[in-house]
Amino acid sequence: MESLVQDKPRFTQWQQWMLIIVASLGYFVDIYDLVLFNVVKKESLEYINLVRNMGWSPAQIKDTGIFLFNMQMIGMLLGGLLWGIWGDKQGRKSVLFGSILLYSLANVINAFTLDINVYAIVRVIAGIGLAGELGAGITLVSETMSKEKRGYGTMVIVTFGALGAVLAAIVGGNGKALAEWMTTLTGYAFQNWQMVYIIGGALGLMLLLLRAGTLESGMFKEMKSTEVHRGNFFILFSSWSNFFKYLNCILIGLPIWYMIGVLVALSGDVFSIELGLVGPDGKSLISNGSAVMFSYLGLSAGDLLSGLLSQILKSRKKVVVIFISMSTALMVWFLFFSNGITPSIYYLMCFLIGAATGFWAIFVTIASEQFGTNIRSTVTTTAPNFVRGAVVPITLGFSALAPSLGNIWSAAIVGFICMGLAMIAILSVKETFGKDLDYFEID
Repeated sequence: MESLVQDKPRFTQWQQWMLIIVASLGYFVDIYDLVLFNVVKKESLEYINLVRNMGWSPAQIKDTGIFLFNMQMIGMLLGGLLWGIWGDKQGRKSVLFGSILLYSLANVINAFTLDINVYAIVRVIAGIGLAGELGAGITLVSETMSKEKRGYGTMVIVTFGALGAVLAAIVGGNGKALAEWMTTLTGYAFQNWQMVYIIGGALGLMLLLLRAGTLESGMFKEMKSTEVHRGNFFILFSSWSNFFKYLNCILIGLPIWYMIGVLVALSGDVFSIELGLVGPDGKSLISNGSAVMFSYLGLSAGDLLSGLLSQILKSRKKVVVIFISMSTALMVWFLFFSNGITPSIYYLMCFLIGAATGFWAIFVTIASEQFGTNIRSTVTTTAPNFVRGAVVPITLGFSALAPSLGNIWSAAIVGFICMGLAMIAILSVKETFGKDLDYFEID
């Protein structure tokens, strides 16, 4: 149930763009930190195994990496709820500060962590911090810009932010020189993986200085003067209509993390081998880090294209339908018609997969526009983190089907389920382009 509030003048155009720039840089660092663990986890665990004389086998190192990744995802799920509710109760601006401070400090600590239990705790803390950045930024920009142009703001945030993964891949592959330089300066024998963590933490702490003048959402300020309940997560379950709408907001994003979390993330271990990209020694010719980098380059291009299309077509739904259709076609092409391709073509496929799933900005914007001001931060922050968390059941489903059906068919079945659910979801929600966001959800 909705209650309209009075529309009041927003910030100047300069102030709006400053918010967009700050939010874009924050999401850039967020994506860098989100990806960096997968870039350096094997190297860091091999180093801990060596210096602590753990005696782990390669299989144990792999399993420990999966455990730590799951701990980070648990942190993100918890953080989605924490920062979302906090943003509705205390303000969007405070989340931008708190979240980046938390994951920046966690990454600096992680660089000097040589105990697996501490490592796991730090990844949970980092995950909690990472969960707040995108939702708070999108909510703040959506409530600050005009209803006709806010799509441009969210487009810029996600398009630029996705490039953080590219920086993570570059630093992860070239951090050795920085580590040697730091060793010369300090006398401490820094490792490549430690420098990757330190750079991530330093970038976040530097960004805090830029946020000193960040303005709070006018809609949130107006809401604080009322007695409406803010950040009540249970409003989303108070009626079938609210629950169905919220569920659809989450399901729309499933194809993105299926394509990135399965087809791309398992490139070196599974799909490159299935498609015949192996050397004389039987090892894959494809690097997971490079596959992720090219996919995020494509994701950035796709977010730019989807944002522009949304403004041109004046529709969020039409764009998402187009991109889900593209993702489905690419999935089929990748799995069934790419056998024997060259490494260069494989990386091109990763780029195209990223581009086809480049409706992340639209997906988060749709979630932000579906609910009133008093629950908007909660929805906008939890929805993308639940989608990120969905990579766990998605990969478990793939692993469960693979022994009997094979990797290709198990990936296809899981993919068709994700695409189908997302298509049903986007057709079920209301169009929100140009929707007035000045209203409350009544309990």
